[in-house]
Amino acid sequence: MNGGDDVGASSDLPPPLDWRFSQVFGERSAGEEVQEAGVSSAVDIISAIEFDKSGDHLATGDRGGRVVLFERTDSKNTSGGRRDLEGTDYPLRHPEFRYKTEFQSHEPEFDYLKSLEIEEKINKIRWSQTANGALFLLSTNDKTIKFWKVQERKIKKICDINTDSSRSLGNGSVASSSNANSTNSGLTNGGLPDNVNNFLSNDYSFPPGGIPSLQLPVVTTSPETSPVARCRRVYTHAHDYHINSISNNSDGETFISADDLRINLWNLEISNQSFNIVDVKPANMEDLTEVITSAEFHPTHCNTLAYSSSKGSIRLIDLRQSALCDSHSKLFEDTETPTSRSFFTEIIASISDIKFAKEGRYILSRDYMTLKLWDINMDSGPVSTFPVHEYLRPKLCDLYENDSIFDKFECCLSGDGLRVATGSYSNLFRVFGVSPGSTETTTLEASKNPMRQVTTPARPSRPSLSSITRVVRRGAESPGVHGNGNSFDHTTKLLHLAWHPTENSIACAAANSLYMYYA
Repeated sequence: MNGGDDVGASSDLPPPLDWRFSQVFGERSAGEEVQEAGVSSAVDIISAIEFDKSGDHLATGDRGGRVVLFERTDSKNTSGGRRDLEGTDYPLRHPEFRYKTEFQSHEPEFDYLKSLEIEEKINKIRWSQTANGALFLLSTNDKTIKFWKVQERKIKKICDINTDSSRSLGNGSVASSSNANSTNSGLTNGGLPDNVNNFLSNDYSFPPGGIPSLQLPVVTTSPETSPVARCRRVYTHAHDYHINSISNNSDGETFISADDLRINLWNLEISNQSFNIVDVKPANMEDLTEVITSAEFHPTHCNTLAYSSSKGSIRLIDLRQSALCDSHSKLFEDTETPTSRSFFTEIIASISDIKFAKEGRYILSRDYMTLKLWDINMDSGPVSTFPVHEYLRPKLCDLYENDSIFDKFECCLSGDGLRVATGSYSNLFRVFGVSPGSTETTTLEASKNPMRQVTTPARPSRPSLSSITRVVRRGAESPGVHGNGNSFDHTTKLLHLAWHPTENSIACAAANSLYMYYA
């Protein structure tokens, strides 16, 4: 799959990628634990990751309401000429990011009308178009969306004092004269010495050249700059339920926000008004059968957007059809055979994330068990299905008991559309090749040594238990063990990751640590 090319087109398969560790930010020291299960002290756990369109900037949000920005450094230093290119041992350019700035995006709030505590956790971050050298981005928690501007400001410094030692009386002289004049004590309230009254009279005139002992700082503008974040607009009071998605439109002027039952359309310049374009709330809440789980604008068509549901379906809507888009233009769903239905069928079918491919023809969706790739021109079913958690099927009861079955894993696509990636448990993430006939399946661990990876020799288009058989087979039959032989740990999960828009580089979050890899 590359751009608008047909998925079924015959082409040479790209070679599997050799992933390497690049960088880590905020790695925990040995023995340090980040408390996970609903503990308010774990404010530094990363909850959102997003590259901007150029790939030169990366933003992360955490449970403490902070947004941290990183900027690319190696791309700015690649114009060294032929000598530098000849001196490189590797044809691969090592991507390097550095900390740029951070700011407090959201604070904890309390809704007194509903007696509801609103936590500061950042749910989503989306970059907007840059302008005049400034960066713009949207961030949201459960209820409030904010529009931020980050711009470099020149630093002002005090570099000198305009004092002349030859003419100055000195601090000692001033102090002694003040002591001499302080002999009159015991004055009535409001009373002043005569010499002070003379000093404050209108007849007083400054000596020529000013007062010699007066010292004024000289402020100069330094060539150094420092990024400053300012909140431009706040979009609030538009969602009764928790916001799960925000997405910028390709027109650069509007964006959408989605909660469980509604999708609203905003103008970036207008913060006190939004338009409700999708409303799935029934007249009687007892008739509610599904909720909205994710929504995203088409990358190039400003009138098209897609949203997913808890029933595993994806709806494509056209804003030109009507003001309220209750009816969809296309419906994508993968029907399951009745014999395979169980108590957990609807739970694991719920889609946690959807992403459009760069050219907009394909949609990638993530449910609890699989990744699925959809062609918007073919609504009969997914064109490819990639098994992610099939080995967990025997443990669904345990996962339901500890609520892990409700974990929401994100997904992402490479800029060239040849590969997809998603996270898993034990801080693992998986990369799949999507080209016709590709069997590329790579599992890596979010650590400085990600090479605990095993490539599957074959992968069917539909999930099956045999599709996750690994080269390392020891313990693979045990339901508590990963297919690659590593023990399964549901407390360490890799939920958030992002693929660089133009290069094979992935940023992923493991608790409070940001790991970056390249190939």
